Amino acid sequence: MVTPGSDSPKVSPEVIGEYTVNALRRTVPPAVPGIVFLSGGQSEEQATLNLDAMNKLDVVKPWTLSFSFGRALQQSTLKTWAGKKENVGKAQEVFLERCKSNSEATLGKYGGGSGTGLASESL
Repeated sequence: MVTPGSDSPKVSPEVIGEYTVNALRRTVPPAVPGIVFLSGGQSEEQATLNLDAMNKLDVVKPWTLSFSFGRALQQSTLKTWAGKKENVGKAQEVFLERCKSNSEATLGKYGGGSGTGLASESL
């Protein structure tokens, strides 16, 4: 994802989506079937919003834009679980919610807001 440097002001997911897709359109052949993104230290919610913005962009995108998130898919799950048996059910719910959110973002249909406080924490 094309994101601003650490000393730069923050920008909207729409700007990140536009710059990322423009860079990909200039450099990635249409024959490539898909591109997956890492979260690169973004919060779970920010990575999902950025992916969603890319997929909502109304330009030709010949590839599938999807996710290969590690920490941005499981950080809030692990914190919810905290290694305690009694937290397994809640942790599974949190994980399923993150999976659904990212699935929706891959389709450009994520409405935002599924991020709990944990999902908004920087990684």
